[in-house]
Amino acid sequence: MTSAAPPSASLPTEVLMDPEQEFTDLFAVLWPRLYRMAVAVAGDAGAAEDAVQTAFGKAYASWSRVRRADHVEAYVRRMVINEILGARRAGWFRRELPRETVETGRVSVAHDDAVADRDAVWAAVRALPARQRAVIVLRYYEDLSEEQIAAALGCSRGTVKSQASAALANLRRAGATTEGDE
Repeated sequence: MTSAAPPSASLPTEVLMDPEQEFTDLFAVLWPRLYRMAVAVAGDAGAAEDAVQTAFGKAYASWSRVRRADHVEAYVRRMVINEILGARRAGWFRRELPRETVETGRVSVAHDDAVADRDAVWAAVRALPARQRAVIVLRYYEDLSEEQIAAALGCSRGTVKSQASAALANLRRAGATTEGDE
């Protein structure tokens, strides 16, 4: 009776891993983080969920190509951002427009100034143009470098810098910055 020998060290890693399990593991790890990032970029939880779901669907459909990327997380993150920005470009005239407030008949008052400040900042961030919002979220929420943001958005570092500068100027004009924002 012979036992199966362990896999040879010379076999590529991708042959040893089950692609289905690999995608499932990646999905479980990345979904929460990419969803939070997408909500911040899109400004809407429903649109964010749609973008992340669509990006993961496309990643699954072309998993053999996606899994060979040098940085799979960055690859899928870019897919999510492209979905958000692409959805904003196509069909902008058919979308429902979110309202600032929803009338519920109840009046709620924030009791904590910090919560009110954070809400004001996020409202100002949501009011930014989509690319500026993406740069701000990726830089300050995801803590990515200019090079990583440029790769995620498919633009140059100079464009990232100019978009960040314009976004911060818009946030200052809206009174949504606090000390130490630079």
